[in-house]
Amino acid sequence: MVNRRERTKQLIELGGLVAKAKLVDLTDDDRAVIYGALLNVAAKLRGEERDQALTLWRRSGKRAFANDTDEPSR
Repeated sequence: MVNRRERTKQLIELGGLVAKAKLVDLTDDDRAVIYGALLNVAAKLRGEERDQALTLWRRSGKRAFANDTDEPSR
């Protein structure tokens, strides 16, 4: 079980990723749009393309972190 302090840190970091990906700006801070997009990601992860999606997204994320860029790479 995650304690309260660790959970708060996790939520702040996840929010930072949403901001870093510019989802706040790109959606005009529309929480329903952001939530809908995340629900689509979750649905994909429940499907048959899970492994392919994880591989693609992990590669893209690692590349973006390595380049310290806010733009997603493919």
